[in-house]
Amino acid sequence: MNLNANWNYPTAIRVGAGRIAELPELCRELGLNHPLLVTDPGLAALPMVEQALGVLQQEGLPCGLFSDIKANPTGENVEAGVTACRSGTHDGIIAFGGGSALDAAKAIALMVGQTRPLWDFEDVGDNWTRVDPQGMVPVIAVPTTAGTGSEVGRASVITDTQRHVKKIIFHPGMMPARVILDPQLTIGLPPGVTAATGMDALSHNLEAWCAPFYHPMAEGIALEGMRLVKEYLPRAFADGENIEARTQMLVASSMGATAFQKGLGAMHALAHPLGALYDAHHGLLNAILMPYVLLANRAAIETSLSRAARYLELDTPGFDGFLDWILGLRQQLEIPHSLSAIGIDDRQADTVATMAEQDPSAGGNPNRFDASAYRRIFLDAVSGTLER
Repeated sequence: MNLNANWNYPTAIRVGAGRIAELPELCRELGLNHPLLVTDPGLAALPMVEQALGVLQQEGLPCGLFSDIKANPTGENVEAGVTACRSGTHDGIIAFGGGSALDAAKAIALMVGQTRPLWDFEDVGDNWTRVDPQGMVPVIAVPTTAGTGSEVGRASVITDTQRHVKKIIFHPGMMPARVILDPQLTIGLPPGVTAATGMDALSHNLEAWCAPFYHPMAEGIALEGMRLVKEYLPRAFADGENIEARTQMLVASSMGATAFQKGLGAMHALAHPLGALYDAHHGLLNAILMPYVLLANRAAIETSLSRAARYLELDTPGFDGFLDWILGLRQQLEIPHSLSAIGIDDRQADTVATMAEQDPSAGGNPNRFDASAYRRIFLDAVSGTLER
């Protein structure tokens, strides 16, 4: 199978092994002469970043480097990146890394020429209209994990450390202008990271599929995205050098972020506050929360999951067959069964529940849960109580 392709939906995407070599060409397409590469501290020390910078330098494109980014990027990280971009007179951003680096990079590109504070652009109402589009710079996104799909998103999730809450910063112009999906950049991902990020991609496709809104295009993408995860995540987990599996998981990740314009739900409504309060890995949180949220939503999604189970050719059709597949996949990927297994207890249950009810993702859940319902789901996930 030829896995090379050029796509223009939702943005211009170059897919295939070794296509990171085309980075200088993409810079020239966008008129970038002095970009800033934004990544995380771990990647900044790896040869792949040094090689990317070297390729740009050889092509007469000197590139700066910024990597002061936390696993859950903060407003302070974005401010520091804006300062680096302005002081270096950079004319564009290369977002290089996992979801954290990509989210921070897109927010930096948004904020470089703004006069309002970052939180003025939270995804509430028409706040996005406050942005001065002339103050934004172009972004080239290069994901090195297959999970968040931030490379094809119009928003960034940034932690407000003063209020201990994750906020979604949104503007249509935050969509990266160019994307490179190069599976060779994901070869070095450890199995645990492959599993957690891959389950994040599944959560995006799954919650988009279940969201109670009309968007057939997103539904089609979500359904096929789930199939790709089913077929290729176990392969990528078992053999990290499987280029086909790595390619298909990058694609499934981008598909999830394209599909969830239809909506997300309670998995993300809970994962966002838990990430802000405990600084836990977002994809791992979604993976652990997944079956508990599905059970809580059962009455509203039974028909949808029965359709999905047939498309995925699961051994047992219907809701129970779908849930069994999720539980089996988690076990195969060595995902913990409970939140307590990753050090999260129930002491902040009321805070988590209130934050989840107020999270923007809650609006896409098939059921409108109140804080008490979120509290029950959270407590079940902490204790590992899964009763059908």
